[in-house]
Amino acid sequence: MGPLTVHHLNEILLIGALVLLVAAVTVRLASRSGLPTLLIYLGIGVVIGQDGLFGFTFDDVQLTQVLGYAALVVILADGGLGTKWHEIRPVMPAATVLATVGTLVSVLVTGSAAHYLVGLEWRQALIIGAVVSSTDAAAVFSVLRNVSLPKRVTGVLEAESGFNDAPVVILVVAFSTTGHVAPWYELAGQILLELAIGAAIGLAIGWIGAFGLRHVALPASGLYPITVMAIAVAAYATGALAHGSGFLAVYVASLVLGNAKLPHRPATRGFAEGLGWIAQIGLFVLLGLLVTPHELGDDVVPAIVIGLFLTLLARPVSVVASLTPFRIPWRDQALMSWAGLRGAVPIVLATIPMVSGISDSRRIFNIVFVLVIIYTLVQGPTLPWVARRLRLGDGRGAADLGIESAPLERLRGHLLSVAIPRGSRMHGVEVGELRLPRGAAVTLVVRDGASFVPLPATTLRNGDELLVVATDPVRDSAEERLRAVDRGGKLAGWLGSA
Repeated sequence: MGPLTVHHLNEILLIGALVLLVAAVTVRLASRSGLPTLLIYLGIGVVIGQDGLFGFTFDDVQLTQVLGYAALVVILADGGLGTKWHEIRPVMPAATVLATVGTLVSVLVTGSAAHYLVGLEWRQALIIGAVVSSTDAAAVFSVLRNVSLPKRVTGVLEAESGFNDAPVVILVVAFSTTGHVAPWYELAGQILLELAIGAAIGLAIGWIGAFGLRHVALPASGLYPITVMAIAVAAYATGALAHGSGFLAVYVASLVLGNAKLPHRPATRGFAEGLGWIAQIGLFVLLGLLVTPHELGDDVVPAIVIGLFLTLLARPVSVVASLTPFRIPWRDQALMSWAGLRGAVPIVLATIPMVSGISDSRRIFNIVFVLVIIYTLVQGPTLPWVARRLRLGDGRGAADLGIESAPLERLRGHLLSVAIPRGSRMHGVEVGELRLPRGAAVTLVVRDGASFVPLPATTLRNGDELLVVATDPVRDSAEERLRAVDRGGKLAGWLGSA
C-alpha cells in the first residue's frame, strides 16, 4: 500500500462513519431481540472482511492486540466511572473472590476439558481455559436491561467483570510465554503481587486526580471529561509500567473518580460513555475483520464441547466454590452461573498466543471466536427468562427508568429528565407519594405532547416525562428514590424496594 493521501483519508472517513451509523442503529435491534450488541458489531466486521461482501483482507494480529488493549482501557474506564460504589461495596469481598479464586477454578476445569476431550496439549488447553474465563460486563447488562434484579446480584456481576480481566491477562501471558511455565505457586504469587500493585496505583491516582479536579478550576467545562479520561489512562500506563495490573489500575482509578463529587459529572459520564461505545464498536469490528470464516468449520465441534463444560460445569463450580462461604442464596448463584457471558476480552486475549508464536495458536483463536458467538447466542436471549424462572426478575419486563441529568452550575442544582417506561410501578403513583427528599421537586409533566405543572395529587402514568429539579446535596438520593418507586411502587421504602 502506498502513502496515505487525502483521497484515502476521505474513503476511510466515509467507511468509518457508515460503520458507526449502522452500529448505532442496530443497537435498537439488539435491545429488542435480547442479543448483546457485540454480535452485531462482529457481524459487521465479518461482512466487511475477506469472506464477506467487500473482501477486505486484514491479518495484522499484533496491531489487533495493541488496538484491543487500548479499547479495553477505554471500556474499563467507562465501566468504572459508571459503577456506583454504594451498590458494589456490600458484595466486594464476594466479587473479589469470584474474580480470583473463581477464575482459577474455571481455568482448571475448562482446561482439563480441552485437554482430555478435545485432545489439545496442556499448554494450549490451559490458554483456552484462561482466555474464556473472563466475563464481560457490557454483554451481561445489555441483556439484563429489561429485568429488574436485586442489587446484590448486579453488584457481584459488575464488580467481577471489572476485576477478573486482570488475573486472566496475567495467566494468558504466562501460559503463552515460550519455554517452561512457572509452577502454580509462583503464578499465584505473581498474580497477587500484580493485582496489589495495580490496585494501589489505581487508588492513589484516582484519589489524587479527584482531589485535584475539586480544587483546580479549569478554564472550560469541556476540559473536565478529557482530564478525567486522561487520569484513567495514566493509571493504566503507570500500573503496567510498574509491572502491576494496568487493567485493574484503570478500573479502580475510574471507580474512585466516578464516585467523587466532581464538577460537570453528567458531562463526564456522557463523554466516557460515548468513548466506550466507539471503543466497543471499533474493537468488535476489528476482531470480525481478523477472523477467517471459511477456516472455522473444523473448530465448531471443539468449541461446542469446551463451551458446554465451561457453561454447565466450570462456571457453576467456580461460582459455588467462591460464593457459598458468603452465604449467597442458591438462586443468586444459579443466575450468576448462567450470566457468565463472554465478550470482546476473550477474543482479544486469544491474540496473545498468536503474537507469542505458540503452536496451534490460530486454532485457539478460532475455537474462542466460535465459542463466544455460539454461547452468547444461547445465553444472551435466555438470561432474562432464567432470571424470572428463578424469581429474581419481576416478570414484567419493564425497561429501566430513563433519567438524564443536566447541571445547573450557578444555581448549585440539577435538572433531571425522567421518562416513565411501560410497565413501571410508578404508574398510578401521585406526585406527592413519590416522597422525594427535601430540596427536590417535580416541576413539569409532559403527557401526550402537552406539558403542565403538576399538583401533589397529580397521578403519574406510563409514558409521562417528568422534569425534576434537585439541589446538589440531594441529587443522588432523589434519583435513588425515583428508581425505588419505579421498581417497588409508592410503598417502596416501607415494604422494601423490590
